[in-house]
Amino acid sequence: MPLVVTGWLPGCGGDTPAGSGSGGVAANGGSQNGGSAATRVSSGGRLNASGGNAASSGGSLAVGYGTTGGAASTGGNRPTGGAASGGNSAIGGSKATGGAPTGGTAAGSTNATGGTKATGGTATGGTSATGGTTAGSTNATGGTKATGGAATGGTNATGGTKATGGAATGGTKATGGATATGGSTSSVNCSGAPLTGGTTYTANSYGNVSNGYVYQYWSNGIGSATMTVFGVGAAFSASWNNVGDFLARVGLAWNSSQTYTQLGTVSADYAYTKTGSAGTYSFIGIYGWSLNPMREYYIVDDWFGSGPPTGGGTLMGSFAVDGGTYNVYQHTQVNQPDVTGGSSTFVQFFSIRQTPRQCGHISISQHYAKWASLGLTLGNMVEAKLLVEVGGGGGSGTINYTMATVTAK
Repeated sequence: MPLVVTGWLPGCGGDTPAGSGSGGVAANGGSQNGGSAATRVSSGGRLNASGGNAASSGGSLAVGYGTTGGAASTGGNRPTGGAASGGNSAIGGSKATGGAPTGGTAAGSTNATGGTKATGGTATGGTSATGGTTAGSTNATGGTKATGGAATGGTNATGGTKATGGAATGGTKATGGATATGGSTSSVNCSGAPLTGGTTYTANSYGNVSNGYVYQYWSNGIGSATMTVFGVGAAFSASWNNVGDFLARVGLAWNSSQTYTQLGTVSADYAYTKTGSAGTYSFIGIYGWSLNPMREYYIVDDWFGSGPPTGGGTLMGSFAVDGGTYNVYQHTQVNQPDVTGGSSTFVQFFSIRQTPRQCGHISISQHYAKWASLGLTLGNMVEAKLLVEVGGGGGSGTINYTMATVTAK
């Protein structure tokens, strides 16, 4: 309910015939001696450069349509036959040893090493020696995997179902359903040793700690209290005796120029121990203010004595977050100390956890959003700090945070 200080942080080619040589027939055909010795040339390389039919000892062409011959040089079928580097296969139509030699189609019109497997086809029999389709028409390692099944082809050896298995790094989150800091307190050290040293305050004060944190001690002057700020994250300790109203808090302060949605995701982690009692009311958790409109707010995870408290407000709704259920209350303060250093009438919002805890993660932004859905609107943000507030007279106790952080990102 208290106050804060008013200072804030902030081919071409085609065929080109050349006529005939010494007479007779065509550039690529006819007879040999006395036929036509044409030099039909193609700038694109599709036809033969040397010309007609030339049988070395009979039969058909020795060096006919292709550079190394149409049919066999000694008759029958050419040993290395087929088409050369132009029309069809580079080194053979029918394989010298039978079947399809080293490839169906060759280094010109079709793939360089051939349609059917370079060593396969019917050369050494049946199916390809290293697999169905080869380094030409299909992928080099292609079709059905060379070493069988789905090694690196077909279904990917490291693909398909992920190499590291089902949902190893995907599917269900590797570190588990809930986030590491959400739901449970798995990432919060709930058994840390008490901190020592620090700076102690015994009267109203406000100032910087370290790493962007700000502390505030506020009391209405009734009874006695102390606050020690350790300078380790937002950790602090406090003690009190018969106080009227005392607040000790450390966390983030803003210059009231941004709404909570502009701040990013605001959250806190904490662990503490406590002793004693605290008079007629107490709140342990997150505390802050906004301006335009002026609002004071609490997220209460624990308290002294019986509870849970209500802040004296009207129940507006409830919701589940961070492994617990929070009831949301609204209350109006009339002519009470406010964030400006004066007094005014303003509205308070409370989220009260129904099962108390002394260690955990608080998703502060989710409380902001829930309040907004209930019509409880915050203004421009002034602060979000870890808090202990005790009051109402009577009671003597302590609290000691062993770890504490508040972040906005």
